Amino acid sequence: MAIAVDDWYVQTGSGARFDWGPVGAQRLAADVACLVVVDVLSFTTSVTVAVESGTRVFPYAWHDESAVKFADAMDARLAAGRRAATSDSPWSLSPAALRSAPFTPRLVLPSPNGSSIAAAAGASVVVAGCLRNATAVGNWLAQQAYGTPERPVAVIAAGERWPDGSLRPALEDLLGAGAVLAALRKQGGGSMSAEAAAAVACYEATPDVAAAVADSASGRELAYGGFGEDVGIASELDVCGVVPVLVDGAFTAADRPFRSRQP
Repeated sequence: MAIAVDDWYVQTGSGARFDWGPVGAQRLAADVACLVVVDVLSFTTSVTVAVESGTRVFPYAWHDESAVKFADAMDARLAAGRRAATSDSPWSLSPAALRSAPFTPRLVLPSPNGSSIAAAAGASVVVAGCLRNATAVGNWLAQQAYGTPERPVAVIAAGERWPDGSLRPALEDLLGAGAVLAALRKQGGGSMSAEAAAAVACYEATPDVAAAVADSASGRELAYGGFGEDVGIASELDVCGVVPVLVDGAFTAADRPFRSRQP
């Protein structure tokens, strides 16, 4: 049977797939059973911190007047950008700020990268993955039988943006995606596309992942801007057993998340 031209780009036939950014997510989402969003230095790390505390996190693409209206409609607090948090509204895309902010049961978390991918992915199941919960996510995917040709999963590295708005592939997201895929492969979720296998190889060949994230362009940018603590939190490997799954428009913990063996 002939393969359509588009099938090559969605990595058809592989159980575990890998691509970049909102466009990659949109192209692959329609052809997979599950999509994992990885945005290490902002969105998905913040999601794990918030969901760990019991907060439901609503992804939203943009931080504008429509986000205010959406938060009102969801009866949720609206997170600000890292530099826009105040004492009256301390919730932001900063994982460190979320750790210290008062508990809120519902939070809208806008982000032009990770959040926009999650909000518009269209896959039947959307999961938030990062370095903090990579093994938990990989194990959960295997437990749910994702990662097979019958139930394929796509792991999407969100990346960053160049000043002109184009995608800038980001090392930290490549490593986060590779960590999730490596954990899935260890649980027997094989049948990886060449792209997914390359992401795993990059992660496994990095001797000090935390140091690599800190020395990456994105890590240095955040540290220089006074958010070095965020880089440290985002670099914590396998310290979180929560698997945030998008349910009814919000990320909540999966029923039986894998619990990390690390403290």
